[in-house]
Amino acid sequence: MARSKSKIPEAEKARRSLSKKIKKIRAEKPHFVRQESWRYKRVKPAWRKPRGIDSKMRRRKKGWPASPSTGYRTPKILRGLHPSGFVETLVHRVEDLKSLDPQIHAVRIAGGLGKGKRTEIFREAKSLGLKILNPPRAARAGKEAEAK
Repeated sequence: MARSKSKIPEAEKARRSLSKKIKKIRAEKPHFVRQESWRYKRVKPAWRKPRGIDSKMRRRKKGWPASPSTGYRTPKILRGLHPSGFVETLVHRVEDLKSLDPQIHAVRIAGGLGKGKRTEIFREAKSLGLKILNPPRAARAGKEAEAK
C-alpha cells in the first residue's frame, strides 16, 4: 500500500512548526517588570534596572521577579519574525509586493498612505496570495459581514 503525499506543502509545514516554536519560547520567557511596580501605583511596570544597594531583585533573590539576561534571548532564526512565523515587510508602493514570496513574507501596509493607495495595495497583495497584517477598514468590515 503506497503512502499518500500530504496536501500541505513542505514550506507551510515548516512555517507552522516555526510558529509553534515561537509561541512556546514567548510563553516560557517571563514578563520583566520594574522593581516594586506591583507595590506602588506611581511606579510603572516598564523595565528599569534595579540599582539599590539592598535590592533583592538586583541580588537575584529567590521569590523575586527575574531580570533580563542573555539566556532569555530569542534564537537567531526566530528573531524579528511575526508571531505567525512570517517575515514582516512594510509596504509603501504596489511595486514593493512584486519581490515578496507568499510562503515567507507577510505584508504590513504603511500607515502614512491614503485610503485609495491602501486599498490598491490590499487588492494586489490578496491577488498574489500574501498575508496582510493590517487590512484596510473596508476589508475588515467585509469579513465581519461574512462571518454573521
